[in-house]
Amino acid sequence: MAKSLRSKWRRKCRAVKRVRYGKVELERLKKTLQNDPLYKDPNDVDMKPSTSESQQSSAGLADMVTLVDKENIVRGAQKKAGEDSMETNERKFNRKTMRDQFGNYPVWMNQRRIREKKKLLRTNEKKRKNKKKSK
Repeated sequence: MAKSLRSKWRRKCRAVKRVRYGKVELERLKKTLQNDPLYKDPNDVDMKPSTSESQQSSAGLADMVTLVDKENIVRGAQKKAGEDSMETNERKFNRKTMRDQFGNYPVWMNQRRIREKKKLLRTNEKKRKNKKKSK
């Protein structure tokens, strides 16, 4: 589509930038992966025991591991869920004013819409006051 000299030059410059920033990005990715505890280096070697060693280790496994019933795990999870529900503060929005209990508008609402909503609320308040005065 674009065949002008200017666009060709820009494409060339972008290709050079892609190469240059590609190296930097690759280094940054490697650095973040090294900091990740779940990352496994491809140069690491897995040390798997042979079958005779696995039989011996299963006897010693009972010393290292404690068996827990499924029911105990479920009870513990339910207790933790109960504790977490107390810590979380659920925001309750008023559908009419679109504000929560703290008077804040939702994050997704843009500033123009907030201004419109405030203006509408103000005019409604004035109308209510005028009705009370006239009675």
